[in-house]
Amino acid sequence: MERPDTRRVVLAGAIGNVLEWYDFAVYGYFAAAIGRAFFPKEDPVAQVLSAFGIFAVGFLMRPVGGALLGYVGDRFGRRTALTVSVAAMAIPTFLVGVLPGYAVLGVAAPFVLTGLRMIQGLSVGGEYTTSIVFMVEHAPPERRGFIGAMAGCGAIGGILLGSATGGAILAELMPATALEAWGWRIPFVLGLAVGLAGFFLRRTLVDEPRTRASGRSPLVETVRTHWPVLLRLAGLSCFNAVGFYLSSVYIVSWLQFADGIAPAHALGINTFSMVAMLLVMVGAGLLSDRIGRKPMLLMATFIGVIGAYPFFWLMYHGEVSMILLGQLGFALAVGMFVGAQPTAMVEAAPVEVRCTAIALGYNLTLGLVGGVSPMVATWLVHRTGDNLMPAFLILGAAAVSLVATLFLRKTSRSTLAVTPA
Repeated sequence: MERPDTRRVVLAGAIGNVLEWYDFAVYGYFAAAIGRAFFPKEDPVAQVLSAFGIFAVGFLMRPVGGALLGYVGDRFGRRTALTVSVAAMAIPTFLVGVLPGYAVLGVAAPFVLTGLRMIQGLSVGGEYTTSIVFMVEHAPPERRGFIGAMAGCGAIGGILLGSATGGAILAELMPATALEAWGWRIPFVLGLAVGLAGFFLRRTLVDEPRTRASGRSPLVETVRTHWPVLLRLAGLSCFNAVGFYLSSVYIVSWLQFADGIAPAHALGINTFSMVAMLLVMVGAGLLSDRIGRKPMLLMATFIGVIGAYPFFWLMYHGEVSMILLGQLGFALAVGMFVGAQPTAMVEAAPVEVRCTAIALGYNLTLGLVGGVSPMVATWLVHRTGDNLMPAFLILGAAAVSLVATLFLRKTSRSTLAVTPA
């Protein structure tokens, strides 16, 4: 089969990750306005849904979505799974932007919003993992590391795009009252354009032959036959889950209560760190094509183990230069890891269950471990009175991923590509 144009493969694979994390950033930035629109304080039922349903539902649905879209990718082709996932993200994102609030729909409004986020959670569970499988399988052998890293770059790019749209452009162009009343809906509506571009771009891709059918469900075959691979992939994903969420999401709140940094300055420091991480990821992907995936992962996790506490210690000093130095340390460790991990996972998973195995292993860890890591970090700080306790969570996660990397096995080059049925 003729190899598709590399740039088209990268764009088609990464655009869904851009949309996924664009929505994540926009929702986080406008969470207060969304809460006031859909969850008025005088309704206790809506309060409960606001506090527990919306923020947890995406993480809870990730493993389910991973299993579902992984099955589609292994049985009906990568392109089909990617087309379904981008539609399942774009349509609910748009509907959030036009959904009437509590004043119109009453208590139905938060229930409908929760349902939309559940659909998005299903999409998120399969989008990233299926896209990296598609991108790496179609990449030239000598550029697989770089192409895999570009999938993760799409996620960082989506966060930066969402933050820029919500935090900079609209805040600058619109009065605060208008932004609070209806302006927050604009980024969600605009997300449909990204989704439509991704949908039609993926629909025009040349599909690959489907993997051989063994008669068993890919999910059943993964759990029964390939469970060692599943465990290794889950362990490998620990540093990604905890390291990324704590150093790039939780850290904005941590800088405010631990160092007394103003919210705007905390967001600015975090944006600088994410740009640096983006560059490191690209470099890590390129370097992994020369020295291999495992050496990159081992170096990244080693830095995470020995550097987690010193990096937090640097950030605890309150001086901007020290905070930036600590953030750059995490950007180096996490960026190196996330840059090399996608291709390493694809190369480690058997082709016949590749989408399912990676989706399950990755999303079980990201959903169940990464999803609770900010909450656990907050509880540890409150319980111990030690603002440096989150460092030990990152240290522990890096250690788990280091061990998993040691046991990571690579499939042969001949079995990396999809084979005809």
